[in-house]
Amino acid sequence: VQLQASGGGLVQAGGSLRLSCAGSGRTFDRYELAWFRQAPGKEREFVAAISRSGGSTNYADSVKGRFTIPRDNAKNTVYLQMNSLKTEDAAVYHCAAAVMVLITTTSTGAWSYWGQGTLVTVSS
Repeated sequence: VQLQASGGGLVQAGGSLRLSCAGSGRTFDRYELAWFRQAPGKEREFVAAISRSGGSTNYADSVKGRFTIPRDNAKNTVYLQMNSLKTEDAAVYHCAAAVMVLITTTSTGAWSYWGQGTLVTVSS
């Protein structure tokens, strides 16, 4: 599967932003999907993941209660709805996909397919 992330931009702290990640192919619903982020000088870190059906989700503690990760298999798209943004949320956000991976898996190496990243900047 090929992934294309979009929706990044500049937002004020406390604001909201929705990222999208569109996948290619007709087997999108075979994949577990996730979002990771990487701030300058830091390692890429797990943000959220969703199961193939959308029935289960997992979030990093740092975003729990503020971010959600819905998916629309009919549109081959997964989203990251980000609310109450903080300056520490600023990063390049990447979507990722894998087959038969636990959505509690936070290691980047377990996710097979990656999008190119979209930049989120949060001003204070």
